Amino acid sequence: MITDPPHPQLAWSAPRIGVLGSYGGFNIGDESILTCVLGCLRAQRPQARLVVFSRNAEHTRAHHPAADEVVDWEGVSRHRVMDALTSLDLLVLGGGGLLFDGEARRYLRLVRAAQERGVRTFAYALGAGPLREADDRESVRTVLADFDDVVVRDEESRLVLEEVGVEREITVTADPALLLEPEPFTDEMMRHEGVPIGSRLVGMSVREPGRAAEKLDEGDYHALLADVADFLVRRLDAHVVFLPMERHDVRHAHAVLSHMTAPDKGRILHGSYSPGQVLGFMRHLDLAVGMRLHFVIFAALTGLPVLPLPYSGKVFDFASRIGAPALVGVAREQAGLLLAEVDRLWDEYPQRRADLQSRVRELSVLARETCARCGVLLDEIGGGPDATADQRAPAAEPRPLIV
Repeated sequence: MITDPPHPQLAWSAPRIGVLGSYGGFNIGDESILTCVLGCLRAQRPQARLVVFSRNAEHTRAHHPAADEVVDWEGVSRHRVMDALTSLDLLVLGGGGLLFDGEARRYLRLVRAAQERGVRTFAYALGAGPLREADDRESVRTVLADFDDVVVRDEESRLVLEEVGVEREITVTADPALLLEPEPFTDEMMRHEGVPIGSRLVGMSVREPGRAAEKLDEGDYHALLADVADFLVRRLDAHVVFLPMERHDVRHAHAVLSHMTAPDKGRILHGSYSPGQVLGFMRHLDLAVGMRLHFVIFAALTGLPVLPLPYSGKVFDFASRIGAPALVGVAREQAGLLLAEVDRLWDEYPQRRADLQSRVRELSVLARETCARCGVLLDEIGGGPDATADQRAPAAEPRPLIV
């Protein structure tokens, strides 16, 4: 029996959309981005098949129920990954800081494979830099040229891409995590962590040195942050709570705690929490001082007085956009200046609150713009409610595969 083929409109009402990034539970900031990107895609195309390419598929399946499929892309057969890429209508790269030395070429190798197979590609509020290695610069320059749309999360990233030689339109919006919704962090959870309820609390974020923070000197910044924590204990009669945004942060939080003269007034969160729960915890704080970008973003979303400690351009850029004071670098010789900034922040915050809230609203609008641009591309592909087969954009010409 011969049957008619599916109606074109029905055939394209449920596109397969892949999402590729640093996902798999390594970093709360990246997980918050994935939460928001999946939320955007689901809102744009409720019936879409969302496929996440993860570095730890088991973690992603357990923590992101919005994903319909999860594909491991590290330490597995290349053929399996290529099969998953070939089945897509759109591959979304990002968001977050993926384009930096040693990592950019790895992500873009998969993107190029998708492009070579005719899959449309969208750069979702990416972060870029540092990019000094020749192989990474070449990958960024050539592969980004063939994206359907390139959106970065800050001006610093656009400047990095332009310096590398990317010659195409680049749109600047804002970090996707600005759309994250808080989840409850209950009094019972506070008690379980040993965090006093009803006391003044200061949140602090530290991070490890590495390729993304090349100029950090461990002993130097551990001692500096211990000085800041002790000052806040005395100045505000506060307890200091360290929020590890990824697992390596725990060791550095312990190191800062060991340098404090009042370590009994310090706590480190040890539980495993979702990004929304970490954002919910921020509501218990009175002030925040930190290095990690998404710690600073969470503080701004919560309306906290926040002092960013920029170790890289992305943190400095976000601090500027929210009007927060930000020192250039994190070094022991800046201790006096840093303590003065913390003191001023606490005293002046009642006058700054409205300005911070206004700036965060504007950034949230920009974050939604990324989602809207992705929706426009989906319309072009043909996944919209009024699409027909004739309206579906043609597949891209095959492109050389980067190996």
